[in-house]
Amino acid sequence: MPDSMSDLATRFLRTPEAARYLSLSGRTLEKHRTYGTGPAYRKIGGRVIYALDDLRAWADLGTKTSTSDPRKGTVLPAKKRPMLRPYAGQEPRR
Repeated sequence: MPDSMSDLATRFLRTPEAARYLSLSGRTLEKHRTYGTGPAYRKIGGRVIYALDDLRAWADLGTKTSTSDPRKGTVLPAKKRPMLRPYAGQEPRR
């Protein structure tokens, strides 16, 4: 009898495994998640999981063929960005 779990197309990784897959530290991946610059993730209960397809798609944003390629699609560093729109009930930054 075949294992029905092996037929599942999507594989999910927790933060430490996802970070190793991307050759990043777990903390860097957490920062990307906090600042909104990282790959898409899902939160199930208190657990954060990443789909392999989402990790690949995010990493592929950084694909370049030469140093003169335009910045379009660049993977940004894990650091705070200026807020474009304030959250509900929050005053805009000045």
